[in-house]
Amino acid sequence: MLITDIKGRKEFISPDKGEDIEKWSGTSEPPTADINVYIIDVKEEARLVRRIDLRLLPASMFIYLLCFIDRSNIGNAKILNSDTGDSLAQTLRISDQQYLIALMIFFVAYIVFETPSNYMLKKFSPSRWLALLMLCWGVLTMALGTVHNFAQLAAVRFLLGAFEAGLFPGLIYCLTFWYKPEERALRVALISATPTLGGAFGGAIAFGVGQLNHVRGLEAWRWLFIIEGAPSIACAIIVFFLFPDFPETSTWLSAGERELAIERIRGVASLGHAKITWRETKETLTDWRLYLHYLIFVSISVPFSSISLFAPTIVSGLGFEGLQAQLFTVPPYAIAFVVTIVVAWIADRYEMRSWAAFTTFTIAGVSYIAQGALPPESFKARYGLLCVAVPFSYASVPPLFSWLTANLRNTGASTLAVPLNVSIGSLGQIIGIFIFKSSEAPGYPTGLFTNAAFQIEGALFVLLLRAIYVRRNRRLAGQTGVMTWRL
Repeated sequence: MLITDIKGRKEFISPDKGEDIEKWSGTSEPPTADINVYIIDVKEEARLVRRIDLRLLPASMFIYLLCFIDRSNIGNAKILNSDTGDSLAQTLRISDQQYLIALMIFFVAYIVFETPSNYMLKKFSPSRWLALLMLCWGVLTMALGTVHNFAQLAAVRFLLGAFEAGLFPGLIYCLTFWYKPEERALRVALISATPTLGGAFGGAIAFGVGQLNHVRGLEAWRWLFIIEGAPSIACAIIVFFLFPDFPETSTWLSAGERELAIERIRGVASLGHAKITWRETKETLTDWRLYLHYLIFVSISVPFSSISLFAPTIVSGLGFEGLQAQLFTVPPYAIAFVVTIVVAWIADRYEMRSWAAFTTFTIAGVSYIAQGALPPESFKARYGLLCVAVPFSYASVPPLFSWLTANLRNTGASTLAVPLNVSIGSLGQIIGIFIFKSSEAPGYPTGLFTNAAFQIEGALFVLLLRAIYVRRNRRLAGQTGVMTWRL
């Protein structure tokens, strides 16, 4: 694809309209294709992108916010009103090991159902599939408020994982139908940063709901699940009717806007009408460079899981107890939201996805090492470091996803590689469940040093993958009409 500015317009040279975007998976020299010329007005394109943003991004952010709250509120419920003997763990009389199993089984379902869910999203359209997922996980979250033993808790958590599995990769997949690679990191950041808001809101909501303990005979943790599950059910109806599907089928765009939305991304993004073939699937599964992307995502998933599920426990180990522990989980997540957006903007603006990921990995890794090295009683210093480690742990996600999707060259690859990235990364989330041991409170050296090790490992893999792409680009130097690997 070649684009040249001509007095406020762009000359867009794209593959033939009958073809999917350029097949380029597993080779260092992408093939060329027959081309057509489509003239794009820059101002019209900017106006269209703003309209797409308003339609797609707020909805995606809010949906993922609800998803994350419904997923991670078990961490708040575990210790909510523990000072009065009314927490989830105390009411159900479950051991620490049983609690960890309940967390792990969620991710088992997550791994199994992520990739099939993306295929269902492509088949049935995003609005229908995401609405179904929301309805089901909302019902299941409310059902958690009715469990009375470990078996019921584990069963509902498994089903919750099955229905939440398809959301995040599905939302990232949807972006590839609407945006160019250089436009994605900031949008991915706005979506993936919402768990930081979820962490902040989750702690604040838990603090407020804690006052409802024994209202109508229910413990506060039961009210927490019921109250936080209801909005997902209500919003599922809105998503069904209003969430945008594909540019080719969008009724909220005029005919001219639909054509512009399709042509502006042709050759660099997924196509809504494109069929997924076995050839594309096989190429994606056998493209070894993608597995480096997946291994990097495993590295970020360990702290992502451990922090999101154990933040209240970690904070309580820093000298804050009861409802106060819920409230002090808010600042690290609030800071994380800002840091994540800034890092993503820099990654997109300056085409520095790999360097952005490397920097955030390194800062987070050093912060975890410093936190683990401090004496357990250094509460203020360790809390300050937590407010550094958490933001930079989350900030790695947007540039990593943008980097991956920018180097996927057909719709089949996007359909498969995005959920595979999250599925394989979920192995890291399972590891994260077991590293913060209650017997090591309040220092938690195993948890902190394990997070640090995976962060440093992730930084090294980023450097390796960048070097591979740089080497491939050197081989392409001097060639015209071919797309280079994005860094």
